Amino acid sequence: MVAFLSFLQKNPYILLFLVVGLSVWVGRGTIKGYGLGAVAAAIVIGCGVATWGAAYGVRFELDNFTKSLFYYLFMYGAGLRVGPSFINSLKGDGLKFTVLAVLSSFLGLGIVVLGTRWLSLPVGAAGGILAGSQTMSAAIGSAEQAITSGVVPLLPGSTAEAATAMIALSYGITYIWGTVGIILICKYLPRWWGVDARSAAKTYEVEHGVPNVDDAGLSGYRPFDLRAYRLVNPELSGQSIAQFRKRYAQYQIENVERGKDLLGADPALVLQLGDVIALGGSLGALTEHMGLIGPEVPDARALNIPLDQAEILVTHRGAVGKALKEFSRSPIAGQVQLVGLERGGAPLPMGLETRLQRMDVLHLVGLRSAIDQAAALIGKVARPSTATDLLTLSLGMILGLLIGQIQVPAFGASVGLGNAGGLLVSGIIVSSLVSRVRFFGNTPNAARNILEDMGLIFFVAIVGVNAGANLLSQLNGMVALKIFALGFVACTIPPFIVWAIGFHVFKINPAVLMGGVAGARSHSGPAREAAKEIGSSVPWIGFPVAYAVSGILLTVFGYFAMLLAA
Repeated sequence: MVAFLSFLQKNPYILLFLVVGLSVWVGRGTIKGYGLGAVAAAIVIGCGVATWGAAYGVRFELDNFTKSLFYYLFMYGAGLRVGPSFINSLKGDGLKFTVLAVLSSFLGLGIVVLGTRWLSLPVGAAGGILAGSQTMSAAIGSAEQAITSGVVPLLPGSTAEAATAMIALSYGITYIWGTVGIILICKYLPRWWGVDARSAAKTYEVEHGVPNVDDAGLSGYRPFDLRAYRLVNPELSGQSIAQFRKRYAQYQIENVERGKDLLGADPALVLQLGDVIALGGSLGALTEHMGLIGPEVPDARALNIPLDQAEILVTHRGAVGKALKEFSRSPIAGQVQLVGLERGGAPLPMGLETRLQRMDVLHLVGLRSAIDQAAALIGKVARPSTATDLLTLSLGMILGLLIGQIQVPAFGASVGLGNAGGLLVSGIIVSSLVSRVRFFGNTPNAARNILEDMGLIFFVAIVGVNAGANLLSQLNGMVALKIFALGFVACTIPPFIVWAIGFHVFKINPAVLMGGVAGARSHSGPAREAAKEIGSSVPWIGFPVAYAVSGILLTVFGYFAMLLAA
């Protein structure tokens, strides 16, 4: 056993990937639908492996540069994700969810700081309790930064390594209830309040035309179609495509086959009897005037028209504030299919009454000409790309590190965002600029997810490994009980206050508010469970803005929890 542990000690990167691999595997396990998740498992596995090694006299130590690099990549990726939502949170209805997110985050911080001081918990406990009780693993990094930067004084005889170990220990103790507790609270809050959230969701769906997309599954229904017809109607013979379009705006002629020739769809092209016409439109429109042109024919050559898919960024003033149903009278009606809508990087349920906001992203599929028309009406078009703009990534990282150098006097010391906070701000700035331009700085969702997922789990795994050797010396039954109790209170109280204000003061629909409470805790799990509980996707509508705001605040609050609790 000693030989194996010594091998891992001499090969730290094998050790790192072993811990990460085990964490992902353990994190996939669930009990009645609940599990640790890969990140929380990383701190447990990392500490466990390090403690195991220490028991055999083998001390593991992973490189701090590697740890910082992964954390910085995560913070920049998090900024890229929340940027557009954060900007949208500063206006319109987003302000309500912004207030709820700010309230929840400050309540969590206040409870942790006051409780840590009252219970006289060791240095490091505040940061770990905040991260665990609020299920914000990224706060571990900002809490640790408060130690390494020297703004948090260490008690005589204490070390930075011991304080870091206490962060990891506190996080591990409080994370379980932090995760399970908020899920149960969001799921059952309406019932405890005597509110029928299921009925409220149905009312919202009817009023706003929001379908229950979660239960849609695979379906043979296709709202858009392209079919071929042979022209036998003499009334249409001799008309140009432009004249046909003017008379039947719900259709789009995409191709005309005459004999062996494919003539395309020039607006000036005159239709003749015997032509095979490729006609696009909504399923309802195509079945509304059966026989308008003539019999349908299975002509593969005429129908060999590539469909297009694109993301259109809402930038035109005429589109901002419009409900989706208003586009049913536009030239693109029946020509394109809206398959997805994103607001601030988070998917948003689509309803007829859903109103577009600036910087929303519409995912459209349809005829290329119709996609171009949609772009002219709505904003800027960007077709999917898998390439990542590494130049913008590098410049964004440099900008973030420079922002992190800025410090101001506060609390009797020089305080700044630090590298991690600067990179979070930089990610927000870059993503906001890219969302407005869309022609530089492309970072596909998959690439951004790699930055976030890999960055955070590797960072937490390294924290666990480095803290594990000091864990046994700090493990005390009474201290652990105090930490759990404080984490329980910090997790449980804020959601009730947020719900009460959202329901009684802001008059938010209870089904929407369920997602708002989940977002205010920056955790998607409760929103998912709430949607299952009431059988509706409506809770997701309240999620994105609160999620973006609380994600930023709770990440930074790890630093301030350490500072204020000292």
